[in-house]
Amino acid sequence: MGTADPRTIGTVRPRLPVRASSIGDGALWLAAFLSGFVIREPAPYELYMVGLTVVWLAFGLKLRREFGPLIVCMMLYITGGIAAIPLAREMDDAIIYIAVSGFLAITAIFYAAILAERPERYQLIEKGYLASAVLVSLFGIAGYFQLFPGADFFTLYDRARGTFQDPNVFGPFLALPTVILIQRLLTQPLRLSLAYLPALAILVLAIFLSFSRGAWVVLAAASMVVYLLALITEQRAVRRLRLLALGALGIVALIALLGVALSIDSVAEMFEQRARLVQDYDGARLGRFARYSLGFQLVMEHPLGLGALEFNKYFPEDEHNVYLKGFTTYGWLGGTVYLLLVGWTLARLTPLLFKARDWTPFVHCLFAILVAHVILSIIIDTDHWRHMYMLYGLAWGLIAADRLERPRGLHFSRTRTVDQAA
Repeated sequence: MGTADPRTIGTVRPRLPVRASSIGDGALWLAAFLSGFVIREPAPYELYMVGLTVVWLAFGLKLRREFGPLIVCMMLYITGGIAAIPLAREMDDAIIYIAVSGFLAITAIFYAAILAERPERYQLIEKGYLASAVLVSLFGIAGYFQLFPGADFFTLYDRARGTFQDPNVFGPFLALPTVILIQRLLTQPLRLSLAYLPALAILVLAIFLSFSRGAWVVLAAASMVVYLLALITEQRAVRRLRLLALGALGIVALIALLGVALSIDSVAEMFEQRARLVQDYDGARLGRFARYSLGFQLVMEHPLGLGALEFNKYFPEDEHNVYLKGFTTYGWLGGTVYLLLVGWTLARLTPLLFKARDWTPFVHCLFAILVAHVILSIIIDTDHWRHMYMLYGLAWGLIAADRLERPRGLHFSRTRTVDQAA
């Protein structure tokens, strides 16, 4: 029997402290997860993001010039909104509205700074977002089919809304994680990709039951973009044949899922109502499309805009067009800057689609969803959608990360050349 070392008697080994980076990673995952819970305002996401941003800035989060265009555009956009506040009849409401816009702009800058510093953090955001999306989808599905007492709380006008105020926001929120899973099915080995099918089925069903035409368009357009990008960037003929086969199989599976859903009378009735391209409120004399034309004519006479929440005092309803909203609520300055931000973001993100990075697959999904949301914004006001600002932030974070990696790579190659010459 061995004897104990007297030097170790009565001593306790100190526990290793939790790494600060692990705490930060967990906090970032939670931020993405909470983005799916906005049924009441202020939402948990907003309160949490305020604290998280302050803490991260206090610990040295850098605002880099590589995503300077995002910072400048957001500042000018909010400046336009502030300048329009005095024009609003309800000053208090206008101040609150622009304050929320300012907060969301800060969240976009936060996500950009986070990814610019460490682009691999996209995985944390992706996982948190996916977990949130599946959970809120289950709430929405349970609400639609009234699977437990009080489940109808998660519906609105017989449409699934999950933990959102509006089905038209709930559906598009689910599009990014859905497209991420679709891409994994297309690009990963079959034995791995089959594990994603249950989550994918839940997300697709929830989007369908939201009966949001916008969400359907976003999912269809983004899925097509991701599929085409996978085909274009795949060099091996065998893998391309696999992609073609999976595309055909996916269409068959979608038709089968749609057929099962439409076999339920209530679902079929709502689908028939919502699937019409032009609803009565779209084509009426002062309907959605007429308001676009009249609204742009009106703002041409008001350089500072109309003020926040003022459009519906001139017309029966709100703008339902984020580009028109940019001019009515943020003036000519804000409206022009928003258009610039959209074009600048897509232009700078496009080259990243064809670069060999660990995060290129995520860029494909992000680009596809952004393009789809840019199109959707023509018919829906996405101004205060939390996940929309997240998308802009993620895009500029990866744009910045790409620019930051290039100088490092150049320095490495020069050093290597000098060493070889020596």
